[in-house]
Amino acid sequence: MNNQQVSALISDPQRLISLEAVHNFRDLGGYPTNSGQTTKWRTLFRADGLYRLTPQDAQAVIDLGVQTVIDLRTPNEVKTRGTFPVKQFPVNFHHLPIIDATWNDGDTPEIEDVVEFLVWAYREMLEHASKKFADAIKLIAEQDILPAVFHCAAGKDRTGVLAAFILSILGVPEEIISADYGKTADGHKRLIKWAEVNQPELANAYANMPARFAASDPRAMAIILSDLNAKHGSVQNYLREIGVDEKTFTALRAELLV
Repeated sequence: MNNQQVSALISDPQRLISLEAVHNFRDLGGYPTNSGQTTKWRTLFRADGLYRLTPQDAQAVIDLGVQTVIDLRTPNEVKTRGTFPVKQFPVNFHHLPIIDATWNDGDTPEIEDVVEFLVWAYREMLEHASKKFADAIKLIAEQDILPAVFHCAAGKDRTGVLAAFILSILGVPEEIISADYGKTADGHKRLIKWAEVNQPELANAYANMPARFAASDPRAMAIILSDLNAKHGSVQNYLREIGVDEKTFTALRAELLV
């Protein structure tokens, strides 16, 4: 598949769910797989911070059929920023923190190159949070979970790695997985434009943040997937090693492929 075809898939107008205050809510449907099947539309979504949803946004999410929200953020992020408005819009809500502290709260090396930094960060995350990713994958495979959305703060790092794992299980080619990850860059631009008007303090925080923190260069995801293939034979083998069993693979394929 050439770059133009991949770009067209990633940019399918059905993919982006247009909301007022959340800017990276995307459908993982419509991707071809190595088996000749396609990922199912309107069944699994990836997103950024759903705590920002307006009431109209939240209703739009419910109208999509979403019945499960999986929040991958840290306990501190949930405590200080809130969550999906579960009291007003009942969903099955699961808080599955992938990491204990965000980059802003922890020590990170002074790596200026964006791709090099992201690769370092994701290798660290996989080293310390592999079981948590496995738990999230197994939750998505459970009965009566879908349609579901999983999210973190920007919908980029924790969300991006989990999306990559799910798409790998489904057999989506890695160039599509990496491009899907990279599409967050467009969401970040939409977020900044919105924040400049509605949350200037957020726009200012991003303006003063190291560029590497907000980047989503698809080359970084490609390197991580290549890492796993080289060390474990395949991404799926890696997932088996961290505790994702064949029953989970089978369930996800049955629910998410057409």
